[in-house]
Amino acid sequence: MALQEKYGRLIQAARQAGVRNLQVREQNNVLYIDGEAPNGQVKDQLWQVYNQIDPDFRAGDLVLDVNVGADAAGRRAKVVTKESNLNIRKGPGTDQPVIGKAAHHDYVTLISQHDAQWWLVRNSSGQEGYAYAEYLSPE
Repeated sequence: MALQEKYGRLIQAARQAGVRNLQVREQNNVLYIDGEAPNGQVKDQLWQVYNQIDPDFRAGDLVLDVNVGADAAGRRAKVVTKESNLNIRKGPGTDQPVIGKAAHHDYVTLISQHDAQWWLVRNSSGQEGYAYAEYLSPE
């Protein structure tokens, strides 16, 4: 229960923002928060609350697995890396784990802009995460 208290603000923000199928569980000293955000701005807002509680996401005691519904509208962007694939990360930052890739010159769907450097995207395989904006060219 201690982790649910620590991240109470985050859980409350998810509830207030209308995260569907919200599930909160604690297992092996890790709190898992799962659900479906109504849009990219809500997901970005949850990451901002998370960063206020655990600056730079260093505690390692929370897994935030809230994705945006597949029906969320978004425009396309071309991956403009020099030669390699584009990393898609769990959260906005190079310290976040890579959860997917988008091929060089492939297209991703832009869900929302977290900040000037990071976009929330969905690749052609349906993986959702954050990509570095410098390597994206919106249509």
